[in-house]
Amino acid sequence: MLTAEDSLRLNVLVATAEAIRIDEGRLCVYGLDADQELKVELNPNCRAEQYLSQVRELLSGAVLGSPGGYPVFLRRWTRMGQVDNDQLDKLLKIGEPEAVIAVSCAPSLTDDLARRAWWAAPEAENARRMLKSPAVVAGHMGRVLAEYLIDYLPFESEHRDAIESVRLVLQPGLVDEATQQRLWEAGRNRRSYRVGFLAALPDALPDAEPARIDLADHAAALMALVAAGNGHARLLQRLMDAPGQTFLREVQEALRRPADQEVYSAILEAVGGYFRGGREAAANLPRGVEALSERVVGHMAAPPAALADLLNAVPTLAAELAAMETLALVSDALVVSIFAHSSAVGSVMRKKVEPVTQCLSGALSTLRGGS
Repeated sequence: MLTAEDSLRLNVLVATAEAIRIDEGRLCVYGLDADQELKVELNPNCRAEQYLSQVRELLSGAVLGSPGGYPVFLRRWTRMGQVDNDQLDKLLKIGEPEAVIAVSCAPSLTDDLARRAWWAAPEAENARRMLKSPAVVAGHMGRVLAEYLIDYLPFESEHRDAIESVRLVLQPGLVDEATQQRLWEAGRNRRSYRVGFLAALPDALPDAEPARIDLADHAAALMALVAAGNGHARLLQRLMDAPGQTFLREVQEALRRPADQEVYSAILEAVGGYFRGGREAAANLPRGVEALSERVVGHMAAPPAALADLLNAVPTLAAELAAMETLALVSDALVVSIFAHSSAVGSVMRKKVEPVTQCLSGALSTLRGGS
């Protein structure tokens, strides 16, 4: 059993603190009270692991009425954001890291709860979870978490985490232009950063390319179709203009030397997201480059009404429209069968996906006017 002194001090801590965390190494329990940090030094009368288990039982019993610890059913829901709103503040007072994750993933996360959760578990993964909340991005904690992720970027060991961190910190209002430019420049050596830019700022990438020189020749026809609600025309106009040309350039660069399978998949998803206006439902996306090519040939032979109208309006851009249709069907489904049978990275991985890369690079080059 807990000593009488520890039991009393922990109960007082539960009553006064906004959040609680346990330092197993130092055998201390900390509490957050506004800007003040409270501390309870434990005095175990048995093995440390057993004593800490009893501490967790006391905290959980006092806060949730469940002395068995963090409820097992909540563990299953934690990362799905399926926790009742009235439980969130309580979960931050039981000293369980998994409970902090539950709060970080909650759709109803507020800026104040994010402040408490960040104090309880200041880790990059929790920062990324919380920056997916619009309330946090718009609040005080948005900039705090973004600054942490930027400082932590050089220490990220996983490319996928670096991509996600860059994508999240580039949300409006979190970083200034100087910081954004610094991240962009760092992407010259850490190419995964640029993939984060593709996902976050597809139409506002630095180092802009000029619009295609033939855009002016087709502007009137495209604008007429765009005014009539033709989504294919809107996408083609976007691609031929300066922001679209810049996006296409950066995708080409990203495809040259992707570091691993997750980076490659992230590039494909960024392309698919950009072309979403011209793509089919996700369930129908082709699995493999052969299926992709067959689908594009079918589209061009029997185009839907919007694409047919565009072909009639700008017949000299038929190759560009085929390229656009190709990229509109891109997703990581193209490489699922390849990656399912290989864990290769680096040059070996790039060799395995070369047919996909060549198909996409050809489409990108066509849309850039042969660049």
